[in-house]
Amino acid sequence: MKRRDFFKSATVVGLATILKPETIASNNSISVQSTPDLVAVMGGEPDPMLICAMKELGGIGKYVKKGDIVVIKPNIGWDREPEMAANTNPELVGALVKLCKNAGAREIIVFDHTCHNWQKSYENSGIQKAVTDAGGIMVPGNDESYYREVDLPLAVNLKSTKIHQAILDCNVWFNVPVLKNHGGAKNTISMKNLMGIVWDRKFYHGNDLHQCIADTATFHKKPALNIVDAYRIMKSNGPQGKSDSDVVMLKSLIISSDFVAADTAAMKMFTQVQPTDIKDVRHIALAEKLKVGTQNLEKLNVKKIKMN
Repeated sequence: MKRRDFFKSATVVGLATILKPETIASNNSISVQSTPDLVAVMGGEPDPMLICAMKELGGIGKYVKKGDIVVIKPNIGWDREPEMAANTNPELVGALVKLCKNAGAREIIVFDHTCHNWQKSYENSGIQKAVTDAGGIMVPGNDESYYREVDLPLAVNLKSTKIHQAILDCNVWFNVPVLKNHGGAKNTISMKNLMGIVWDRKFYHGNDLHQCIADTATFHKKPALNIVDAYRIMKSNGPQGKSDSDVVMLKSLIISSDFVAADTAAMKMFTQVQPTDIKDVRHIALAEKLKVGTQNLEKLNVKKIKMN
């Protein structure tokens, strides 16, 4: 099957499944006028879905003030084209840069501590062009000198770690992961994306990967929002993918300030196209235990929007 034909058919199947009412729970007793704890938008393109979700959350000006230095942390870990869904959708990242710029941000910085060569990953993911075209700047994350030690007093295994100085020095930052399968962590979403803001990832793999991911989520300077890209997802053979058959179009977006809620909602979407037990993604429950957030979406004000 040609790539274009595959994506076209997968979109129809994916959306028909994902838009079932039980996909994401909602508490009908909460006033519809209150600001949602979590927004899920389905059926649109990355730019309009982001604009729609941000409107529900009170607008970008609620998070970005004039003169702010803003950091956006997508997943740019792999030297892969956007169609492979190994990295965050470049259109979404570019759209977020534009929103921040329009809000008066003085500087918008985008980076990742990549697994592949950072220059090739930045370029071939399409994110570098999307960012620079929108008025942001790309900075590297490939050298230890860019990181500073911070304590994690609430952590279990990872009591301290080196975090990229861009995160430490900014006024506000946004975590923008892509939803996908991952061989080690089972799934990578918003909390797993934090491994791209730290330097020593070897410690994670040798000291209970899931606990270390949850520990990192206790870092005091949390992102203003976790913006989960579920437009095009990698359902298997993550984190790099092998072929078109690993990719499914969901055309969806999940946004929440709550790490655990965002990842729980994203897993509910993911399991509709690739059966997966959320208990296997252990860092979600471990983070909840550390009071990072909640898996109980029934207690949250969840806003679901289906775009035409």
